[in-house]
Formats: sequence, structure tokens, C-alpha cells
Amino acid sequence: MKKRQAKDYSVFVITELLNNFFFEYLAMNKGMQLPGIRKHKTTSGEFTFSIFVPTWNNIDCLKLCIESIRKNSFFKHQLIVHINEGSDGSLEWITQQNDIDYTYSKTNIGVCYALNACRTLVSTDYILYLNDDMYVCPNWDKVLYDEIQLIGHPYFFLSATAIEPILSSSCAIQKDFGTNPSNFKEKELLEQFESLQMQDWSGSTWPPNIVHRDVWDLVGGYSIEFSPGMYSDPDFSMKLLLSGVEIFKGLAKSRVYHFGSKSVGRIKKNKGYYSFIAKWKISSSTLTKYYLKSGHKYNGPVSMLPLNAGLKLKNFYKRILASIKG
Repeated sequence: MKKRQAKDYSVFVITELLNNFFFEYLAMNKGMQLPGIRKHKTTSGEFTFSIFVPTWNNIDCLKLCIESIRKNSFFKHQLIVHINEGSDGSLEWITQQNDIDYTYSKTNIGVCYALNACRTLVSTDYILYLNDDMYVCPNWDKVLYDEIQLIGHPYFFLSATAIEPILSSSCAIQKDFGTNPSNFKEKELLEQFESLQMQDWSGSTWPPNIVHRDVWDLVGGYSIEFSPGMYSDPDFSMKLLLSGVEIFKGLAKSRVYHFGSKSVGRIKKNKGYYSFIAKWKISSSTLTKYYLKSGHKYNGPVSMLPLNAGLKLKNFYKRILASIKG
């Protein structure tokens, strides 16, 4: 780890510990409830990845997601689902699946708590985070696994490439194969997904993504101050960058279909944009565009470059704004 990164990371570790202490204090003394989480582990055997799938009353998408993992994966994986609430029948359904470990909360606790709860059941070296409204394409996992073997060390953050009906970022491919499970054109997707043009890209941040569990533990998983989850993804990437991870790579040949988030519109959103700035003293766009080069052709490891004068001024203004609106 570079000296500057090590110094920055020591500051980060202290900050994370103070944040966790602060939230625990609020929980005990200010009436803020920490989530009661139930865990259930049924699986055993040799697995390649531990796949986290948080879900909130989205049973049709969840079933399709799990089905695609079962039939389109090259390797056998440990499936770990977090059920938020489960009033749509998803809790009953998950208890009937003998190949899925799960955690459960009576209310929606958000993605940060959900992912951290899933970590307690992990039995492999690799943690992969997948949205419940994603359908994995054939051999998606083998592409990721082969890349990990080529890298040869645990300090990486890799993503699969999403195919979306409505493009959400330059890291995805736009092609409409349906907007939900009821109008999903699975046959067409399976016939065409390999032919869609894309190159390996820089800036792995959003799911589906994979990290070594030692690195996950090093940075403390997902930061609960971003609950229920807005801007928790770039926060996780920032923590990885400061910890010494330099490989943020999206793999073009590892593909999933993404219907598009349905849960975000149902939650009361946290002020993640301003929380990110207050925590890291830069905007999330500075991280993704300047440091990670998100969406650009992959050209190798990234580094913590000094900010130019224009970005320093921009982020100074953003910090003032965050102190007012955050």
C-alpha cells in the first residue's frame, strides 16, 4: 500500500469506528431502533462465490433471479438472500428452498444492514452483490472467476455488465428485453446477449460486483450511515480505493439483464449525496469520473491523483452546500 494511501486509510478507519459508535449510541440512547435480524443457514458443500441478494416484497423478480443463477451459472455458488418484511410470500417461499441461506427482518432495514447481515453467513472467499431484479446470463460467473485468477491477488473490485431496457449509465448496454418478469423476453435475450457490443470498462461501483471477503472485512462492509442505501455504492468504492484497491474493472463478457430498480421509489431516501460529500470532502461524481473513470475503456489500475484547481474549487463549493443541506 502506498504511504499516502496508508495515511489516508488510517484516518478512514478511525472515522468508520467513530461512525459506528455514534450510530450505536443513537440506537441505545435516542430511540433509534437497530434491526432485529433472523439468520438461517441450510447449505453446505463447496461453493465458488457467496451471492448476496437483498429483496423487499419483490417475489416475482426474486424467483426469476434465483432461477437464472441456478441454470445459467458455470459454478455452484452459495446463495444468501436477505428478506425485508416478506409480506408478499417471499419469506414463505425462501423457507422452502433447501439451497438458499437467508437472513430476515420484519421491516425494511435497507441495503446496508441487509448486506452486512448476509456477510455473517458467508462460506467462500468471494462476496458478490446482485440486485433481485437482475437475471444472470450463461457463464456470467466463469468470466468473473477467470479474471480473478488472472489478477492473482485479492485487491480488486470487479463488475459484470448490465443490459438494461432504459440505460442508467455508460457502464451498461441498452437493449429492451422487457421491463418486468411478466413481459420478459428470455428466449430473445439468450439468443442475443453475446452479440451486443461492449468493451471492458473502468469504474466498478454498482452491482453486480464482486470483492474478496478479506477486503470486504478490511473496509467494514457497507456503511450504515447511508441507510437505507442511497450513495452507499460509491461510498463502498471510496473505501476500497483508500484501502489500496486499484483494480476497478467492469467485464464486458460477464452479462446480466437488469429490469431496473423498483424498490427505490418505495423508500424514504436518505440524503446520500450530501452525506458522501460531508464524509469524504469530495462529490461522488469526482470519485466516479475523475478517479475511477467510470464507463471509459479499461486502461489498467486507477490511483489517487491530486485534484486540479478547478476540481478543488468545485468540491470546496460542494462542501459548503453539504454543510447547509446535509
